[in-house]
Amino acid sequence: MSASTRLSQSQGATAKSTVRSLALVLGAAVALAPFASLAQQAQPQRPASRPAQQPAPAQQPAQGQAAQTGPTVVQVKPEPSQTTWTKVCGKDQAANKEICYTTRDFVSDQGQPVLAVAVYDVKGDPNKIVRFLMPLGLLLQPGIRFGVDTAQPTPGRYAVCFPNGCFAEAQVKDDFINAMKKGTNLNISVQNQAAREVSFSIPLSDFAKGFDGAPIDPKVLEEQQKALQDELAKRQEELRKRLGGGAADATPGAAPAPGTPAVPGLAPAPGATPAPAPKP
Repeated sequence: MSASTRLSQSQGATAKSTVRSLALVLGAAVALAPFASLAQQAQPQRPASRPAQQPAPAQQPAQGQAAQTGPTVVQVKPEPSQTTWTKVCGKDQAANKEICYTTRDFVSDQGQPVLAVAVYDVKGDPNKIVRFLMPLGLLLQPGIRFGVDTAQPTPGRYAVCFPNGCFAEAQVKDDFINAMKKGTNLNISVQNQAAREVSFSIPLSDFAKGFDGAPIDPKVLEEQQKALQDELAKRQEELRKRLGGGAADATPGAAPAPGTPAVPGLAPAPGATPAPAPKP
């Protein structure tokens, strides 16, 4: 199917196709298993009760209560095999416009996938789309809020969920993109199943270079995809062994088909599978 046909599909079909591809490339559900319950585990724990004969000072319950109501900050780091933000571009032949997105994946300290960010830029359109692939176990109705450093956060909505994660997105303008270029961290606030705030802090180093730079060479992109596929498969195998599951099962769909993205938000070069069109 040509790039123009793929890019001119309806919004619903595009979102469904894109998310299905991204869910597949994340691998089996075990790839995000540690983060399916992250929203529950990340909430502050109640302090242990003291024995009756040793009552806590009067001010301690208030301190404990304050600690529980504060947000839990989850630090993430860039996917090690991605040396910088990646820019991918494609041409919408029907609208005669170029669509680019700049993306990066983020992992935990243990190297497990946590979330991904992609900023979509349609040439000639003043609006940009910021799209997130978030872990499971979060409340959908409150949506997300995201902002650069201490700036006023921007609200976003969840669009669709799959077994490996949920997509959330929002429209922003050039001033927000400029803030990302100059900022240190992009903070994403969500609510876990206990309705407590969880904040993911994403480093923005090299974002300006990636956003303003040239798109990635198709051959380099292909090499990155293969390396990331191999690394993800290795992590899945190690995790399954730690959980006592033995060797990883060769289940259909555990590895992406040729020409599909290797990581969330990272697509092959135009002509194979173009960048998914952002919402109008």
